[in-house]
Parts: sequence; structure tokens; C-alpha cells
Amino acid sequence: MVKKLSIADIANQLNVSKSTVSFVLNGRAEEKRISKELVNRVEKFVKEVGYTPSPIARGLRTGKSNIIGLMVESISDPFFADIAKLVESTAYKKGYRILYCSTDNDTEKTRALIEVFRERNVDGCIISPPVDVGSEINALIKAGMPVVLFDRNLPDAGADYVEINNESSAFNAIRLFIDQGFKNIAFITFSSLQTQMLGRLSGYKSAIGQEGMEAHVLEIDYNPDEDSMIKTVNEYFSKNKNIDAVLFGAVQAGICGLKALTQLGLKIPEDVAVISFDDHDVFKLFAPPITAIAQPIEEIAGRIISLLLERLNPGQSHSQSQKIVLNTEFKLRRSHVNKHLLLGKV
Repeated sequence: MVKKLSIADIANQLNVSKSTVSFVLNGRAEEKRISKELVNRVEKFVKEVGYTPSPIARGLRTGKSNIIGLMVESISDPFFADIAKLVESTAYKKGYRILYCSTDNDTEKTRALIEVFRERNVDGCIISPPVDVGSEINALIKAGMPVVLFDRNLPDAGADYVEINNESSAFNAIRLFIDQGFKNIAFITFSSLQTQMLGRLSGYKSAIGQEGMEAHVLEIDYNPDEDSMIKTVNEYFSKNKNIDAVLFGAVQAGICGLKALTQLGLKIPEDVAVISFDDHDVFKLFAPPITAIAQPIEEIAGRIISLLLERLNPGQSHSQSQKIVLNTEFKLRRSHVNKHLLLGKV
């Protein structure tokens, strides 16, 4: 393998000092009063040999890598993929590149990836964190690295964060069912200690509790094997035939739940009315289309990158961490409507 040229190699070839080559490559030739003739010699040689400086080494010299670390639960998830694309577009326009990685909601993997960000000398981090990494996030902040959390928050971390109004969104979805006369309303979600999932569960329980109704909660252990999750939901509905409406707490839970309802031959909304968190294209393909709680993807991405860019510009940065909570939008279709309303009896 051919050895990559270093600044020292270039200096030896041109018979000049390493600092001279470094100043030219970093745009400081005029400041250091290096002659135009010498600048041209260095630039011509660098172009001829195809030399590119190491971004890590350059970052260590300048204290700035122009790289932003973006860590999400899964980059293949449509929600995170859409956020990432929008963040990258804005970051690129501001001269930054994005270093992506997925945590798979694994705390130990997240800790290891945070170390990768440190080693790569990223300028700042955008993280959708699992639980129990608050101390690692705080360590980054104390070391002077700007951090913005999104989708879920870590109460013990002093980072900026952007999230949606999870609790009130779930509450309003259940009120939509209650106001139409539904009596046995289920909430099917993933078993999780993440703040966004706890907020949705709290909103459900609050709405149900106000009416003195019985709570019907199914918490599923997330499993990459979709068939396993479909089976769990199938068994739940088979044992709880009185359920007349259901709120799914996440898009994956919604997709698995809808497949389970289809397997059982239950009609939507005649047998079971449905609302799901997170609007997904697949929801529009069902008959009828599924009512969904849509997150403001563009606004979330915009706020995330704006907060980070502010932190990267000390002149604009706030001393206190910023807490931004955005509203969701209900995409009202027909899956949530009481069958009596459909028949014109109410």
C-alpha cells in the first residue's frame, strides 16, 4: 500500500519548513507574510500529488473539524431518515458535514459511539438518546461540545432538546374517541422508559381517568421480528373482544396492529376504530385510510440544526439550555369515526 503523503513529506520535497506548508494549506500564508511565489509552489505541488489533509489532524490543529455527529435510534426508520436528510441539507449549506450512526436503542452501543464522536473531534452532536446516557451527555457538554437532543429527552442531562407535545397529543386522541361514544379504548405501545413513550402513556391514562373508564394498555417488547409483534397484538384482541377503539403509540406498533386486525377479520372502524402516532405513507393505503398524529418533521429538523449552529457560534449562544416543545397535527381520515356516525345514526 502506498504511504499517504504528510505535511513533513511535502516540506522535505520542497525544501521548506513544515510550518510554512501548514500555513499555506490552512489559508494563513498572507498573515504569515509568505511570498506569493512560495505559496504557488506549495499549491502546485499539492495539486500534482493529490494531497488532501486529514480532517482529524486539521481539526486537532484548528480546534474545528466542520463535522457534526448525528446519532439516532435507526437511520433506516422513516422518521429519523427524514430528519437526517433535512439536517444534512442545512448543515452542508453552512459548511458542515454529517457523521451518521444508529444506536439501535442500545445504551452500551451509544456510549461507544459517543467515544467515536470524541475521537473524530466532531464540533457538535445531535442525538436521539436511549435511557441511561445522561452522564455521558453531560460530560460532552462540560468538555465544551454543543449537544442537542431530540425525539426523547434525558431529564438529568443539561442539553438543549426538541420534542413534540407527546402527552397532550395522546390525550387529545383519546378525547376524540370518547367524544364519539367509544367506551373500551385501548392503548398499544412499546414497553419503554423513554420520555416520549412515557408521555404518550400518561396522556392516555389522563384522558381515560377523567371519565372514570377502565384503562386497557398493552406494552409490547420491541422485536425486529415483526411477526412476533403481530402475534402479540393478535392474541390481545382475541382475548379482549370488547375493545372498540385503539390508539397505537408508535408507527411500528400501528403497522403491526393493523396487520393483526386484518388477520382477525376485524373491520376498521366498524369493529375497531384506530388512530396511530406518526403519519406513515402506508397508513394512506388502508381502506379506510388511517387517522394519524403527524410530527412536524421539517420544523423539528429546522429547530435542531438551528440550536446546534447557535451553540457553535458563541456570539449567538444562550447560556441556559433551550427546551422546545412542538405541536403535532392530526391527519383526520376515517379510521377513527364511530360506525353510528358513518351510518348517520348519531
